[in-house]
Amino acid sequence: MTDKKIWFITGASRGLGVDIARAALAAGHAVVATGRDPAKVAAAIGSHADLLSVKLDVTRLGDAQAAVEAAIAKFGRIDVLVNNAGNFYAGFFEELSPEQVRNQIETLLFGPMNVTRAVLPMMRKQRSGLLLTISSTAGIAGGMFCTAYAAAKFGVEGWMESLAPELAPFGIRTMLVEPGFFRTELLTAGSTTFAEPNIDDYAERTRETVAAWSSMSGKQGGDPAKLADAIVRLAALEEPPARFAAGADAVQTFEAKANALLAQAGAHRGLSTSLAHDDRGQQ
Repeated sequence: MTDKKIWFITGASRGLGVDIARAALAAGHAVVATGRDPAKVAAAIGSHADLLSVKLDVTRLGDAQAAVEAAIAKFGRIDVLVNNAGNFYAGFFEELSPEQVRNQIETLLFGPMNVTRAVLPMMRKQRSGLLLTISSTAGIAGGMFCTAYAAAKFGVEGWMESLAPELAPFGIRTMLVEPGFFRTELLTAGSTTFAEPNIDDYAERTRETVAAWSSMSGKQGGDPAKLADAIVRLAALEEPPARFAAGADAVQTFEAKANALLAQAGAHRGLSTSLAHDDRGQQ
């Protein structure tokens, strides 16, 4: 294997976070695995000499700073940050409450920002590191019932893409992972909150969508253990990819969005390119 790295993983009490922690440990790395209940984190991953379980609610900057301090006290550095913690508020925009939308963005966008803010001073000091953020195909292409979730994930995409050139001079890299449908716990009752139906115009589509997604839970095509292994392999590269389309469905989403953008750019090209000031003749 390559040099031993120190991984810091959020949302590691269940789902993909557990698989990433196990894959990193199996590859010979050390892992700081975090969650709101560190006992659940340790129980989910299993005992390991190179594992440190730490309490972390990503919506609390103080928690993030304390968890990073604990990681540095134990291992001396942090080489790979995996922003993985997440949840899902699903529903039509008019039926999602303002509080639900804010909570979604708090967890999925401001949460990773809190943890990254706490980690960056260490990475700048050591002049190396990888910020790896789990996004979603919903961060590439929006979809019905995903207004709050996609808003947060689109925010993650823009934030990480903009952060990359800021940090490159310090030897710090960024990587976005956009999974399609994987057999994680995202669609379970513990992770998904459906908006309360209260508008008749949406009622039929709400029933159909909730039934379809609920029936899909536990039957998604993607294998999270394989994704975790792929993430560990990509993180070891000298130049990790800026984005990784995770799953055949994710590749299709990337290609469809790219083609749609090209078509939209060309649809009114003449009008788009005719909007400059005409300064000829002005003194």
